[in-house]
Amino acid sequence: MGYLNDVIEADELRRTYAGGFEAVAGVSFSVPRGELFALLGTNGAGKTSTVELLEGLAKPSGGSVRVLGHDPYRERLAVRPRVGVMLQEGGFPSELTVAETVRMCAGCTSGARPTAEALELVGLGKRASVRVKQLSGGEKRRLDLALALLGRPEVLFLDEPTTGLDAEGRRDTWELVRTLRDEGTTVVLTTHYLEEAETLADRLAIMHQGRIVTSGTPAEVTAARPARIRFLLPEGIEAARLPLSLRAGTSDGDERRVLILTHHLQRDLGELLHWAEESHVELGQLDARSASLEEAFLDIAAQSAETAVAETAGAR
Repeated sequence: MGYLNDVIEADELRRTYAGGFEAVAGVSFSVPRGELFALLGTNGAGKTSTVELLEGLAKPSGGSVRVLGHDPYRERLAVRPRVGVMLQEGGFPSELTVAETVRMCAGCTSGARPTAEALELVGLGKRASVRVKQLSGGEKRRLDLALALLGRPEVLFLDEPTTGLDAEGRRDTWELVRTLRDEGTTVVLTTHYLEEAETLADRLAIMHQGRIVTSGTPAEVTAARPARIRFLLPEGIEAARLPLSLRAGTSDGDERRVLILTHHLQRDLGELLHWAEESHVELGQLDARSASLEEAFLDIAAQSAETAVAETAGAR
């Protein structure tokens, strides 16, 4: 913590709601300038509550947070002009056109981009004269993003930015976010699309029950999980004929369908293919892949759920 290039610093950050529910339970992390940091977690994990503290929308119940060297809640006048925020759901006057909506917000934004430039950035240039109420859900998300980018922010908070977008729109948004990051914008992203985090994030953290349970680059987070090799053996060929070193895997209830879990994907796949060639065995539906962020996420969620059940049972 405290490095000069860290534009976001959270130290033992806590947020407790009325009734004593602690949504954020001592979270610490930092984000260097020009990094895209993804905050992931199951519903209710504390992601949005954490990001709202970073954005200065609420006061921490404990710990501290700094954005661009300032407390975003107490010193919001120093922080807000340098930050862009895209909330999960924006609210626009439905009778205004897209261009009128941008111009209205630009009037409250220091050094705002020209309206046409902001709309072209997010692919809404041809929809400038359309009333907001006529936009699709995905187009409204694009408009949310355009408003977040109006002030050319140094720090950009994106809360579920591609919800409602089709595949093409999602890819276009990814490309825009990459470009902003490459130009030096620091980005904090929350998303339910794990492929999005795996594709975009330089580093990420996974939250559960208000705490960060793991963090690192996407590769570091997935490295501890085994890769898998799946295939279908021909009729009459039993899994017992596989080399002994490859029998540690399990089948999916069908002796012909083999699943091998391994931390040495290249070595074991090479051994399997060599055995198949030497034994004149054709492996059907062969699929070999490294662990994905989705698998790591689901594994962490399952482990956390098991721990919670065990703690509940022990308290009885």
